[in-house]
Amino acid sequence: MFIPQAKKQANQPTTKQVGDAAEDAALAHLQHAGLRLLVRNYRTPGRGGGEIDLIMRTPDGTCVFVEVRQRKTASHGGAAASVGALKQRRIVLAARHYLMRLSSLPPCRFDVVTVEFGTITWLKAAFEAS
Repeated sequence: MFIPQAKKQANQPTTKQVGDAAEDAALAHLQHAGLRLLVRNYRTPGRGGGEIDLIMRTPDGTCVFVEVRQRKTASHGGAAASVGALKQRRIVLAARHYLMRLSSLPPCRFDVVTVEFGTITWLKAAFEAS
């Protein structure tokens, strides 16, 4: 039996639009805190590679690789819990790829910014490269 899917209403944003809005909010928050944007949506070439939402630089020169997560509900542990081991490995892979382009390696860290219920939470050094 065929059951038609409910059509999205014209005024509902797409998942991409919601994600982009979360990234915009995270970027503004980080810039307000003094970080400078280096690259947005950095991707490694090929299948199975990684992607980094924001690559920022702190005033002291630390390179910050930022994963932005947005959730409407706290089910399944919320936004921060959604950055699991596989996602962390892909972010680290992309970070290594990005750093290979530089002539000298700056200090680095991996942050997560969550956007939930209208609140932005910045988790500095949320995980480490293994």
